[in-house]
Formats: sequence, C-alpha cells, structure tokens
Amino acid sequence: MTTISVVIPARNDAEMLAACLEALAAQTRPADEVVVVDNGSWDTTALVARAAGARVVFEAEPGIPQAASAGYDAAVGELIARLDADSVPPADWIQHAVERFEREAELGVLTGIGDFYGATPLVHTLGRVIYLGGMLVALTPYLGHPPIFGSNFVMRREVWEELATEVHRNTREIHDDLDLSLHIKPWMRVVYDAQFRVQVSARPFATFAGLKRRVSWVVPTLRDHETPWARRRSRRRWNASQRPPARIRRG
Repeated sequence: MTTISVVIPARNDAEMLAACLEALAAQTRPADEVVVVDNGSWDTTALVARAAGARVVFEAEPGIPQAASAGYDAAVGELIARLDADSVPPADWIQHAVERFEREAELGVLTGIGDFYGATPLVHTLGRVIYLGGMLVALTPYLGHPPIFGSNFVMRREVWEELATEVHRNTREIHDDLDLSLHIKPWMRVVYDAQFRVQVSARPFATFAGLKRRVSWVVPTLRDHETPWARRRSRRRWNASQRPPARIRRG
C-alpha cells in the first residue's frame, strides 16, 4: 500500500492547527504520519501537535519556505502531502489523493483548490476569484502546467528529492508553492483537480494590506527563474526526446 506523510508548517497557530489535526484524524484513509513543523512558535503549537499524535519537527529560521522544506525533508512517506495549519480537509481528502496516484503512475504532483471560511462573503469572493482564480489562469500558461497550491497538494517523494536542493528554501518573502512550481521539470506531471478541495482561512485577505502583501510576493518569487519562453523551449526539447526516431524509408 502506498504510504503518505502529511506536512503542516505552523507558527503560533495552535487553535487552527487543532481543527486541522482533528480533520486529519477523521480521514477515511488515515495518514501514515503527520509532520508538524514548529517554526519558532511561542504558543502551544507543539503541544497541540503532539497531543494529536503528530511528529513535531523544529525549524528555528522563520519563514514558510524554510518550514515547508524542513517538513518535506523529514517526511518518510512515498507521497508527501501539504496542508497549512488553517486548512481543514474533507474526510476523503487522503483517500482521493492516494487513489489517484495509485491509478496514475505518471502523476508527479496533484494540486487542488481552497474554499474560504471566516471573514465575509466578499472576502471569500476576492480570495477565490481574484487571488486563487487569477493565479490559476495567469500562471498555468506561464509555467506550462498548473501552479501548485501550497495549502492543498500532494507530490511523490521522488519529485521533492529532485528539487530539494534547487528551491529557494532560505528566502522569506516569496510564495514557496510558486517557487516549487517554477522548479518543476518537464518530465514531472502536475495535475489540477477541481474536486480536490480543502477549507482554508480567509484571514490573509481580511484586509487590503494582507491581500497586497500576498500579491507583492509574486514578482520576487518569479525573479531569477527561467522565462516562460525558456521553459517552453525546455519542455519542447524534452517532448521531442521522447518521440520514437522516424523510420527511414527505403526503396
């Protein structure tokens, strides 16, 4: 049976983490391990994690890229899933992912979407349509594949092992999921599944300043990566290398 680890970076998120871990405990197909990365919390984050049976990994350097990478490094499953502390997955979340990976041998990364909770309906719409929807529409052609959504995705261990030394794991004000997306190789298949959903907190979009801060991280994340044209050339070269050689006509 395919094993799966769930990685959750957390910093002073004890209350929301408790709800996330409760949802994981109710899965129809339980995780083989849950790894909570305590990113320098001074609340009860680590205590909440241990009480729920999670393994706690400490990452002293603050920042989601640092914490997420530490969790992926520590995970032992054949599949590495990612949630944020404020993510609340449905009961079939793990089962849905594992079944897709077992059914699709070429699948490298499965990414989903979020349904916002908290704040107001207007904030939910702004977050879903402008931020998440805008990212999906704008970045899919830019990347050549769907962008990975950091609050809800699963990747094969082999994907992380190949990219672990390439991602910008020590840079703070970037989107770690977009950075991971930018390092995906042409032979790594990324699939967006609209049915693969979790609830996520709308708190980052509760104020204009919060939304602006999130958007402001996009350009620094895109910097120092291949241009879309270079990415397309790399993908075309790889696709061409997979085609069987043309048969020589004789006669």
